Amino acid sequence: MATPPLKAVTLTHVRYRKGDQLGHFLAWVSLVPVFISLGGFVSHFIFRREIQGMFFALGLLVSQFINEFIKTTVQQARPEMCVLLETCDSHGWPSSHSQYMFFFAVYFTLLTCKGIGLWGIKNRWFSNVLHWTLAVLTMYSRVYLGYHTVAQVFAGAILGILIGAGWFWFVNSVLFPYFPAIEESAFGRYFYVKDTSHIPNPLKFEYDNARAARSSANKVSKSN
Repeated sequence: MATPPLKAVTLTHVRYRKGDQLGHFLAWVSLVPVFISLGGFVSHFIFRREIQGMFFALGLLVSQFINEFIKTTVQQARPEMCVLLETCDSHGWPSSHSQYMFFFAVYFTLLTCKGIGLWGIKNRWFSNVLHWTLAVLTMYSRVYLGYHTVAQVFAGAILGILIGAGWFWFVNSVLFPYFPAIEESAFGRYFYVKDTSHIPNPLKFEYDNARAARSSANKVSKSN
């Protein structure tokens, strides 16, 4: 009985030419979407439970479903280098990595422009520069490592920007009025889901309230 061919989990399986230091660096860069999904949004739900963050993550999932639908419909092949790397288990147009990162970049930028986020306005420029840089590097890495053509990564980037902007409008114009209802729902109360979109600097707000609570607790313990 013939042994079936091996197949890699392409989202986490990135190959590069041995000895190529730039390729090694870009291989790690191309895994940024995985780090954002697992390290960012999972930890966000565990520790923050923000409604805005949950819809952000949901939008990325919607974007990926759209990407897979287009790929299976268009069925454009990946470049020849991808065949040599033996990692061409899916179609190439548009690039899902580029679409993911540019969706993330445009949504995050729109959040900061609207004044929604964890930091004060003085620090927002750094986060915007960082994620746009990572988006461009991810797009470049997919071409450099041979997984996509230039046209495929640009198609992914453009689609990510359009879907990201559209999803941001939908969440913050159509769904936003229902955020209080989500907070007060059985789901919201059970999982301590909250919305801090109306607070300019949530980190400072939580820091000040934590200090005030500790100060009150110390006064009560001393009085007893």
